[in-house]
Amino acid sequence: MPKPHPRPPEIYNMDGLLEIMRELRDPETGCAWDVVQTFESISDYTVEEAYEVIDAIHKQDYNELAEELGDLLLQPVFHAQIAAEKGLFDFDKVIWNICDKMVRRHPHVFADKNGEVVPLTDGLWQRIKDTEKAQKVNTNPYILDEIPYFPAVKHAQKLQAKAATLGFDWPNIKAVKEKISEELNEFYVEIENDNKQNQQEEFGDLLFSLINYGRHLGLDCDLALQNTNKKFIRRFNYIEDTSKLKGKSIDLLTLDEMDLLWNEAQLTE
Repeated sequence: MPKPHPRPPEIYNMDGLLEIMRELRDPETGCAWDVVQTFESISDYTVEEAYEVIDAIHKQDYNELAEELGDLLLQPVFHAQIAAEKGLFDFDKVIWNICDKMVRRHPHVFADKNGEVVPLTDGLWQRIKDTEKAQKVNTNPYILDEIPYFPAVKHAQKLQAKAATLGFDWPNIKAVKEKISEELNEFYVEIENDNKQNQQEEFGDLLFSLINYGRHLGLDCDLALQNTNKKFIRRFNYIEDTSKLKGKSIDLLTLDEMDLLWNEAQLTE
């Protein structure tokens, strides 16, 4: 039998959200799906919710933004509840940490214990951040472990840049270009061999080499792909809009008709 509603709508607040999550994770009476989740199993949702917030901002849909920010807020609440159950930390610790960090990194706004305020100078935030990092005990066994998990394109570029600071890099851009040709040929070989596993690996190597080339050119590879995605969306939307104006569903267009409209879309940009 369902429980009585844990909190009436008039007191839907942060405490209410924390209580709802505790109820959902209750092994006896909670939600079967929520109970079995782990840090790892919900990590992809954490990333997805952040991107959905960005999408709402790009669309300037502020009702949707409010909803998506709520979905994003649920993620730290969910992670903190799992952590509390394991005796690692709780949500109060999450809040305390970020409050402490914000005060610590804004000495030009918040006075220290002696009542002194540090003048704002260029690079102040980064200097404080670097000092804090130097004082932390390094728990990363390898240098590249310092690079946080990012979406694949950005992650690849940051890994390459970090390795380059240690001298592990191509001597010139010509060598990177030659590497792309090499990886492309290896990819084609695996296509001929019809080996899906090797195709997957060689395709990854090819992408990594392309990103490396972009890095050597000083490009933001992630932004480049985002812009291409947007361009594809614009042009495909043109095909859909134009087909509707002609009274024809897009799924009834032939490939030749879609190609013609795609070319028209290019000319309008």
